[in-house]
Amino acid sequence: MTKTAFLHLALASTMIAGAAYAQTTPKVIGLSPQPEPYATESVINHPRTIGWPEGRKPVAPRGYEVVKFAGGLDYPRQALLLPNGDVLVSEARTKPKLDADPEVQRGQALSKTTGYSANRLTLLRDADRDGVAEQRFVLRDGLNQPFGMQYANGRLYVANTDGVVSFPYKLGQTRITDAPRPLISLPAGGYNNHWTRNLLLSPDGRTLYVSVGSASNVGEYGMDEEKRRAAILAVDVNTGRERLYASGLRNPVGMAWAPTSGTLWTAVNERDEIGDDISPDYLVGVREGGFYVWPYSYYGKQDPRHVNERRDLLATTLMPDVAVGAHSAALGIAFDKAPDAQMAYVARHGSWNRSSFLGYDVLAVPFTQGRPSAEPQPFLTGFVADAKKGDVYGRPVSIQTREDGAIFVVDDAGDTVWLVRRKA
Repeated sequence: MTKTAFLHLALASTMIAGAAYAQTTPKVIGLSPQPEPYATESVINHPRTIGWPEGRKPVAPRGYEVVKFAGGLDYPRQALLLPNGDVLVSEARTKPKLDADPEVQRGQALSKTTGYSANRLTLLRDADRDGVAEQRFVLRDGLNQPFGMQYANGRLYVANTDGVVSFPYKLGQTRITDAPRPLISLPAGGYNNHWTRNLLLSPDGRTLYVSVGSASNVGEYGMDEEKRRAAILAVDVNTGRERLYASGLRNPVGMAWAPTSGTLWTAVNERDEIGDDISPDYLVGVREGGFYVWPYSYYGKQDPRHVNERRDLLATTLMPDVAVGAHSAALGIAFDKAPDAQMAYVARHGSWNRSSFLGYDVLAVPFTQGRPSAEPQPFLTGFVADAKKGDVYGRPVSIQTREDGAIFVVDDAGDTVWLVRRKA
């Protein structure tokens, strides 16, 4: 069978499966009509990161101001706001893959995604509470691509790419010298930038939720390689006992608790190499035990690269709640903690597998009674310097919020943590 004939057969099977499922597909906020697979060519279109010129910063809506909380970091990825006001930041990069496509290698280098990895935690201190961290300390170095962090009961939990460890920690401490205590080991690395391991503690502090990205784009290495991947794990912090909380989530990075419903929400990166507008990244309120059908299908449609595989799963597909754009790299999610606020913020790191840029911003998603209630809207923009040239100043990767309404946006490519707050 020729390649063209195979693609036509795959597309026909996909259309049949999609039509059968369409009658029961729930509404997804922000989802536009989906084109057919391969309607557009898959492209490699990495940005070139040029950094922030003096005086330039992201743009917030009227009534807000943006302050450079801390600059001069080394590819910061995730932040943790401690109860005493200190801010921890993990700094780490993707390791270059020698067998990667040369065009991909070049693009990742231009975008600052790959290179030397600092592999450390930095503590930022804004002692006078003016919105600028005037002190910084290397809290811990020598880690293995750290990303997620959580603090509870006198221990700091850190997610390296190959496992979760914890350290004894007292608030105000500026250096950790104790040996790490392993909690669980994890499969290291992953497809593209899927080495990140994020953490979220349960409200009672007993369970640590760990997000683990896929080893592949769409399972091309076999599903044995995906064990304990493309999933959120739930781990008992005292025993290390682990259970699978949810699976079929290609790359769930950001995690946060919805303040009114207590539901765990995550931001998920969807699949590549199937066209400009397939398949949108998304937000979802995660159901325990749920299977979100990666890699076999997306939004109720069979992936042609898995034609006739596990079509039985289409009948029980759990759908996303909010679509936020194909290839936009939705990585961070946080809920506004200001009184009476019902808003989620989503950091879109920005596309590389799309002919025109999408993302490179922070979206605001209105919620009502614990559920998304309206289309996502731009909240923090201005990261793209020149779309025609492919130049960007930075790329938002994660978000943390504070009870006074302050929003911390970590910009890894810009080596900066931005503070967004309402004007006095």
